[in-house]
Amino acid sequence: MSEDKSSSIGTPLSDVEIDITLVYSLLSDQHPDLMHLPIHLVDAGWDNVIFRLGDQLSVRLPRRKAAATLIENEQTWLPVLAPQLTIPVPTPYRIGKPGQSYPWRWSVLPWLAGIPADQEEPHANQSKFFASFLRSLHTPAPLNAPQNPVRGVPLTQRAASVEERMQRLQIKTNLITQKLRDIWNRALNTPVDAEAKWLHGDLHPRNILVENGAIAGIIDWGDITSGDIATDLASIWMLFSEPKARSQALAEYSNVSEATIQRALGWAILFGVMLLDTGLVDNPRHVIMGERTLHRVSQDG
Repeated sequence: MSEDKSSSIGTPLSDVEIDITLVYSLLSDQHPDLMHLPIHLVDAGWDNVIFRLGDQLSVRLPRRKAAATLIENEQTWLPVLAPQLTIPVPTPYRIGKPGQSYPWRWSVLPWLAGIPADQEEPHANQSKFFASFLRSLHTPAPLNAPQNPVRGVPLTQRAASVEERMQRLQIKTNLITQKLRDIWNRALNTPVDAEAKWLHGDLHPRNILVENGAIAGIIDWGDITSGDIATDLASIWMLFSEPKARSQALAEYSNVSEATIQRALGWAILFGVMLLDTGLVDNPRHVIMGERTLHRVSQDG
């Protein structure tokens, strides 16, 4: 869920038309050994369209120019990181190139089973498991790691957009309380005290797969970058409804400073207001995710 100016008005429009016919044509040209497999549309998000390809594969294509670089980041860096991660991720199986009037690179990925966590919350006992995954990811990144202007950065760089969203939401909802604003202001005034590490960058519940209460996969790595670990720790408030599970996740991650927790609460507010603000335009699932996140931050802050 990358951000740009269009994000203030809901789901961005697609820059290209993507349908099953296009996918068949691209496969026929570039990966003809796969074109016999049945294809059906699974989902169209902010950045990409996902098709199921047979039982074991999927095809992921950027739907707008802003996402084209993001899929290249996945293709380059996810194979490097995957061996150290403790939860399955969709490491590219095949790389697609521009063709058939489609202008960008695309991927054939393994199909990961599971339901997005906004529709099936993981069991509270998954909190330690999830924290272990974050630890396995949060390792030093090389100097040529992807740069991301909106993830992993100091929260002060995001303050103007968050406060603009808060002003809109204060008119439309009762969730922007003084307590929430106080938590946000504390986060803004808390310096980054942690070494920059690899980040997923977009760990909202739609990018976390759950199967029978267990976390089964982490998808959509387009925002991968190096930066403040608080960005990813914010997902604890997006994922777990029970305060005990959230505190267990932070304890299991271990050695989280109070300053990092404050910044993580700030990042959770950022994601919460972004999801709620844009969701109220055209995405009920984002509304629910945003509301849940802001309620939980208010509980714990």
